[in-house]
Amino acid sequence: MKKTLGLAVLMLAIPTLASAGELYGKITSGGNAVPAGTKVSATCGAKSYDGTTDKTGTYHLVVAETGKCTLSIVMGGQTATLQVVSFAEGAQADVVLETKDGKLTARRK
Repeated sequence: MKKTLGLAVLMLAIPTLASAGELYGKITSGGNAVPAGTKVSATCGAKSYDGTTDKTGTYHLVVAETGKCTLSIVMGGQTATLQVVSFAEGAQADVVLETKDGKLTARRK
């Protein structure tokens, strides 16, 4: 009975785990990594997932769903956004930040 119950719980958990996504990558500006603690967030549907970069400019966000997301990076009091897609097996999005006409912009590396 215990074995059957454990198997049933595992079977119910698999769809939940399979629907989770992951976004990760490195953010640079001017050829260097952005400072540690730079705010990074992903908005996927109605949900938002927040994180920060480490000292190498790397970020890692685990999101509850897959599909189209907006990645937002806050640096120097400005926010740059970039469209990305979250996949169940993870999606790497390395980002280059640039300032054009006084506005912070983001593009994929």
